[in-house]
Amino acid sequence: MADTYDVIIIGGGPGGYNCAIRCGQLGLKVACIETRKTLGGTCLNVGCIPSKALLHATELYETASTEFAAMGMKATVEANVPDMIAAKEKVVGGLTQGIEYLFKKNKVDHIQGFGKITGKGKVDVDGKSYSAKNIVIATGSEVATLPFIEIDEKKVVSSTGALDLQSTPKRMVVIGGGVIGLELGSVWRRLGAEVTVIEYLPQILPGMDEEIRKTSARIFKKQGMKFELGRKVTAVDGKGKTVKIESEAADGGKPKSFEADVVLVAIGRKPYTDGLGLDTIGVETTKRGMIPTEHWRVQDGVYAIGDVIEGPMLAHKAEEEGVAVAEIISGKSGHVNYNTIPGVVYTFPEIASVGKTEAELKEAGVPYKVGKFPLTANSRARCNHETDGLAKIIAHAETDEILGGHIIAPGAGDMIHEVCLAMEFKASSEDIARTCHAHPTVSEAVRQAAMDVEGWAMQM
Repeated sequence: MADTYDVIIIGGGPGGYNCAIRCGQLGLKVACIETRKTLGGTCLNVGCIPSKALLHATELYETASTEFAAMGMKATVEANVPDMIAAKEKVVGGLTQGIEYLFKKNKVDHIQGFGKITGKGKVDVDGKSYSAKNIVIATGSEVATLPFIEIDEKKVVSSTGALDLQSTPKRMVVIGGGVIGLELGSVWRRLGAEVTVIEYLPQILPGMDEEIRKTSARIFKKQGMKFELGRKVTAVDGKGKTVKIESEAADGGKPKSFEADVVLVAIGRKPYTDGLGLDTIGVETTKRGMIPTEHWRVQDGVYAIGDVIEGPMLAHKAEEEGVAVAEIISGKSGHVNYNTIPGVVYTFPEIASVGKTEAELKEAGVPYKVGKFPLTANSRARCNHETDGLAKIIAHAETDEILGGHIIAPGAGDMIHEVCLAMEFKASSEDIARTCHAHPTVSEAVRQAAMDVEGWAMQM
């Protein structure tokens, strides 16, 4: 007889493991199926966590190499790439073990193998059958590529391979000017690579606020990153000693060739739904490969969360959905406010955003007003020699309710949560403007931006 559970979760990434732990806390009998030997999914094993470990290490390296003299210090530093990679793996190992501990603490069964739905309430894992009252699909996403590109994870790499290079390439071409390309391009630029980013669109960071996109591009160029915008890659040949890249202008203009030691393919990710047996329960994916849901429900007893459904492909979005679904299954009221899910680019400076952009509000016909404050006028930023960036608050022109926040600053990924919390409680820009902030802090820039909505920021 098949092992029976209240809930079986297919996928042990941020959505899956948070859903499993919450189910355990709520007293449900739960199992989580994961193909990897370690839990944590792409995010923890080959995504969010290892990339941040390398971003932090290389940021310290670049600061010591280039910024110490301006602050009255002398230092000689040397990067040891294999040791950096090893340190990154140590961080990953500690966190995956932490999830295993939480599974045991909350009585979650960890089943290793490939989970496939074989019928209503039935899941097969490498030949063994399990049954459940509820199935949650949390299989995440995989690297998207182009049909003419062959990724070997040596010279032509995905984000996975870019996190495991054992030496710094002399020249790196990044295909894609989104979050992943800019973060990993920053890592290897800091270590000495000549990095060129090729982006099909006329601006980097698609979907972000236009002013933020332009400001960030200017900062990255100043740091030494090169950009080829409005350019379409047509061929990538990695068979020789170097990689040859062919491209043409997106508007049909002149072709251009590039040569690199390593090419990073970072054009995005796609839902991982192949082989899950969705056809056995009559489910068809959308043209983009997403699973259709209504309030995360696919059909009676089947739910889907995270990157396999519509919405931003963000680990914290999946986490929120996982907890919400666990609570719905247990009879509670699970809820996610998609208007207050932040997005962060962990470059230097960091770029963080929540809510609406100006373009979105214009398209929707919503009246709005904007407040901005540059880091050049922030006392702490000046003390820290880190004055590139700004804070921007967008509020409704009539009610003053905050509709969006956009920040470029060191630590912007932490600073944005002040705006998220304000939006969660439908605060006005005046609410932030009249909230005392410690001085001197970079966070004062958020308050000053809120003050500027009504034109009374205290600029230096």
